Amino acid sequence: MKKKRTFILGTVLSVLAFSTAVALSFTVLASEGEKEVDETFIKGADVSLLQKVERGGGTFYDNGVEKDALEILKDNGVNYIRLKIWEDPVNVGGANDLEETVTMAQRIKDYDMSFLLNFHYSNFWADPERQNKPTAWEDLTFDELVDVVYDHTAETLQALEEVDALPDMIQIGNEIQSGMLWPDGKTWGEEQGVDYGGFENLLQLVNAGIDAIHDTLPENHSVDIMLHLADGGDNDLYRWWFDEMLAHGVHDFDVIGLSYYPYWHGSLNDLQANLNDISERYNKDVIVVETSYAHTLEDGDGFPNIFGTEEEVEGGYPATVEGQTAFLEDVMSVIHGVPNDHGRGFFYWEPTWIPAENAGWKDGEGNAWDNQTLFDFDGNALPSLKIFNE
Repeated sequence: MKKKRTFILGTVLSVLAFSTAVALSFTVLASEGEKEVDETFIKGADVSLLQKVERGGGTFYDNGVEKDALEILKDNGVNYIRLKIWEDPVNVGGANDLEETVTMAQRIKDYDMSFLLNFHYSNFWADPERQNKPTAWEDLTFDELVDVVYDHTAETLQALEEVDALPDMIQIGNEIQSGMLWPDGKTWGEEQGVDYGGFENLLQLVNAGIDAIHDTLPENHSVDIMLHLADGGDNDLYRWWFDEMLAHGVHDFDVIGLSYYPYWHGSLNDLQANLNDISERYNKDVIVVETSYAHTLEDGDGFPNIFGTEEEVEGGYPATVEGQTAFLEDVMSVIHGVPNDHGRGFFYWEPTWIPAENAGWKDGEGNAWDNQTLFDFDGNALPSLKIFNE
């Protein structure tokens, strides 16, 4: 997830005029004819902050009936849930720590849904603009850092195994084109006096996580390993990064994950071209592991939202339920257009992050995402959620 961006506060009178035309004019580059959706296609949701919303009083409804948000998601076609895990998280009221992760993983398995675990290797948000070490790891030598990545990964999986809630897919790092655990594992940099480790160090950190997975999981438990970058429309970035990692000897992985937000990461045609190229170049399945769109420009809690009028213009769809639905339909079409069945699916990012007390980015802040959920501000499932059943 990228950091908050400023947006223009004002009225863009032409938005609704262009939106329908844009949605209708989009053409999937590599798709010929219709492709039937099978049960293995991932229609996922990242609900990492759901427990924080629930602690703040958030409740969820489907056709007026109050239900567990996970039940509503499953009833509407969601078959995979993604959770992030932070090491000793700070300023977030315990969100995404090991205890919460174990509890939520059990809920996921109770609903018979698959589970993707996203290791951030940080105390807080990790993305291309910040990949800070957990506080407890700050003074470690590099060799010690490699060891603690292994240990943290293994200990988390052991805790999940104890409650019979092991993940079906695992991410090593979150949006790590700029590396992770800075500065040791940073892939680039120009700041004087800072020794960036480059791909040599990043490789060792990533391999430590992969090795921990293989060494810890039972032999009878199959899991896919994902490496995840942001900027899903930037093919040059993906070629550069994966070429470097493969040249340096990254251990085997199964899936390339991409974040794609249309107001930041280029057009859907850019996304299609990138998915087609990297799936063939590296012979890997691809998943759009983060995406979303606004269903309104209104604000549910008085805290400025990330998605405003500028993002609506850049995104190319109206910030309405209908626009959100059209966007999701087109994303699904793009993924089905990937050749050789390499398009595995997608995850909607934080569809349940509705306004609730103290459910913001960090303790004391409001929620900057409340207009990009798949529920309205009162927790009622939106019609756009039904797209998951198509």
